[in-house]
Amino acid sequence: MTDTDRTPADLLRSALTEDAARPLVTFYDDATGERVELSVATLANWVAKTANLLQDELSAEPGDRVALLLPAHWQTAVWLLACASVGAVAVPGGDPAGSDLVVAGPDTLDEARACPGERVALSLRPLGGRFPQPPEGFVDYAVEVPGQGDHFAAYAPPAPHDVALVVDGTELTGAEVVERARADAAELGLAPGSRLLSARGYGDWAGLSHGLLAPLAVGGSVVLCRNLDQVALEARQASERVTHTSL
Repeated sequence: MTDTDRTPADLLRSALTEDAARPLVTFYDDATGERVELSVATLANWVAKTANLLQDELSAEPGDRVALLLPAHWQTAVWLLACASVGAVAVPGGDPAGSDLVVAGPDTLDEARACPGERVALSLRPLGGRFPQPPEGFVDYAVEVPGQGDHFAAYAPPAPHDVALVVDGTELTGAEVVERARADAAELGLAPGSRLLSARGYGDWAGLSHGLLAPLAVGGSVVLCRNLDQVALEARQASERVTHTSL
């Protein structure tokens, strides 16, 4: 990471330049047995495709509010960084009725229908699978994203002073997100190569920071655990070479 990184999208670009092959997000769901490991390059490819979908197919513009009705998941990490790339404002757990777009998982589709704008549905199935039956009134993310471009260029690149995230009822600019993530990394003792296991949700700043942003800000990586099986914790810490844990 460099001192000139001022937005979350900058952090991802720097990570690509420094070591694109290293793991960035390793995701577990102990309810399904799923494990997915994404390198910096693989995550960045998903982010680029998702940002292209947002900008070109869903007509998202800088400043648009995107309600993310999603759990802590590797695809949620993709959407957070895609919003930052486009300049849209990510609002985890946001009110769909007051949002320009909504992105929902299978458990929040009914709530998401209140959004007057575009609605995107994620099945959250292993390997990013499609819905067996596409939900009416929604774009099926798994159907639309594969055909998007592998490289992204924003029509209006977001500036550090633009609002990038709304969390815990507070608006944060891109620069504030980066500054807070770096401060959290320092408080946690994270350094380049650190592996932070997080079992927190993405509904508050601590979950977003520990589960993605703080490791990304310092060249570390995250082992993101959903439905954590406490019995498996010690073995997972060892097998994943975890250096820090946030439960």
